[in-house]
Amino acid sequence: MEIAGLPTPVFCGVDWAEDHHDIALVDAGGQQVAKVRIGDDAAGFAQLMAVLAEHGDSEDAPIPVAIETSRGLLVACLRVTGRPVFSINPLAVARYRDRHSVARKKSDAVDAAALANILRTDMAAHRPLPADSELVQAIAVLARAQQDAV
Repeated sequence: MEIAGLPTPVFCGVDWAEDHHDIALVDAGGQQVAKVRIGDDAAGFAQLMAVLAEHGDSEDAPIPVAIETSRGLLVACLRVTGRPVFSINPLAVARYRDRHSVARKKSDAVDAAALANILRTDMAAHRPLPADSELVQAIAVLARAQQDAV
């Protein structure tokens, strides 16, 4: 698979939660190469960037990220880095999980891996979030913060 003509040997899935996020990286063959839980803060984001860098992430070839939401500070930060971010419907993730396990057991780590594998196998069926201007991104973050406060 390629993005903008560059090979992407690693795919990232993020299972988003209020106070933490589970991260999974899978390679082109489907092997999980990293699994980590990060906090929902600047230190957690720095940890995510470090894990991505360890696995070949660069400005010229950013690792694509799949996440179940198109909003929030984590998504805004990921988009600022210039990487492709794919918002995957949670129902699609649940159905994908069911394709690979009959246990129907939900786990954040399993969902993160499922998200990464969705990109690995079906990236062409999904669209990355469109690029927004900095002003639009700022308004979205402020609107979400206001909504959360209310």
